[in-house]
Amino acid sequence: MTATGLETVVGLEVHTELKTATKLFCGCRNRFGDEPNTNVCPVCLGLPGSLPVLNRRAVELAMAIGTALECEIRPSIFHRKNYFYPDMPKDYQISQYDEPINVGGHLTLPDGTVVGIVRAHIEEDTGKTTHVGETGRIHGADRALVDYNRAGVPLVEIVSAPDLRSGEAARAYVTELRAILVATGASDGRMEEGSLRVDANVSVREPGAPFGTRCEVKNMNSLRSLQRAVEHEAERQAAVVAAGGTVEQETRHWDEDAGRTVPLRSKEEAYDYRYFPEPDLLPLAPDATWRAAVAASLPPMPRARRAVLVERLGTVTDAQRDQVASVVADDDGGVAPQLALARVANEVAALGDPHRLDASGVVALLAMEARGDLSATQTKAVLQRMAETGEDPDAIAAAMGLEQIGEDALDATLDAVIAAHTDEWARYREGDEKLAQFFVGQVMRETGGKADGKAVVAGLVRRR
Repeated sequence: MTATGLETVVGLEVHTELKTATKLFCGCRNRFGDEPNTNVCPVCLGLPGSLPVLNRRAVELAMAIGTALECEIRPSIFHRKNYFYPDMPKDYQISQYDEPINVGGHLTLPDGTVVGIVRAHIEEDTGKTTHVGETGRIHGADRALVDYNRAGVPLVEIVSAPDLRSGEAARAYVTELRAILVATGASDGRMEEGSLRVDANVSVREPGAPFGTRCEVKNMNSLRSLQRAVEHEAERQAAVVAAGGTVEQETRHWDEDAGRTVPLRSKEEAYDYRYFPEPDLLPLAPDATWRAAVAASLPPMPRARRAVLVERLGTVTDAQRDQVASVVADDDGGVAPQLALARVANEVAALGDPHRLDASGVVALLAMEARGDLSATQTKAVLQRMAETGEDPDAIAAAMGLEQIGEDALDATLDAVIAAHTDEWARYREGDEKLAQFFVGQVMRETGGKADGKAVVAGLVRRR
């Protein structure tokens, strides 16, 4: 509800880039961070005479998303969506319009709220335009730079029903959806890199009344921004209504620094895009065998993992259960729930809003700890760096020079520490168990944190 008692209505459009090796219709690399305009070819640049060839893996990942969201997977066709932006070199985008591949699903949030999924269709991404000037936006820019590396990258656009009623609910929906996308292997879910982008359609109404006029809000690059933008836009519209005005349908830009939305352009309708079937692509009709193979390849989704955690861990907080669920693997291997819970309840919780942490990275890190490749202290250090940079744990550990010392080196260090603290050693042997942590600390200091604390304690017990 807004401050004036109007109900907030939110529907979200989530665009997720697919984790394919190549683009949707050509063989150019699909890789973030490469030098601008190096992953391009006549097809993704829209040069005359070039023809698109559909990426089979992209279709499989789109079906995986649809299956995870309980959608019906249907025969579909591609359309040309005509519009001119400098970052769309063909002057049109190949997308799906009235016959999308995934239709009519739903997503259940941890609190039990069911959000309808209208469609989840395949389309190609645009390039990226950087406006050079004081504002960083087109208004007031001196010039614009365009990088076409992203043009043609495969996307799935997931359109929710207008079932959300607050900024907090919108944030919870994207959190759960991102966890599902990562679990399917379709996306890395990194909003800060643009591989997951969210547009919010926001309107207000009297409770129970027909939907009001909606505004589409763009430029939200974090979950926090999404929640703030929805809350602000709802209050803005409520103020317009309270003053006797009329909300105009338009696209608005979220200004993170100012904490407000500003007009961007009038909202386009379907007829503005002049959709027509893409003449260079055949209809897409995955058969039952292909659909079944994709469904069989999917791991347990976050909701199923949460149910397992309730059985394994008993009573934990909702927040801890949700976070742990995203990093616990199934019974065939992976991270033990107890280890995941320990890290989530302590280190991850202390990070506040660790939006750069993704489930696969945390799983890899905790697996390193479980194997003994990293000590608990080293794991915590790597986790902190992951939250700051989003890098892979292996790369961080290598850059920080983190590796556990061998058994022989550990024994030699422990013997030296005992020799340097004979009084403490005598008290430990007499039964003062608290001194075990003293010796662990001393060994950690001597080894720069590269010792395994459990191995140090085991060495003390052997020497006792």
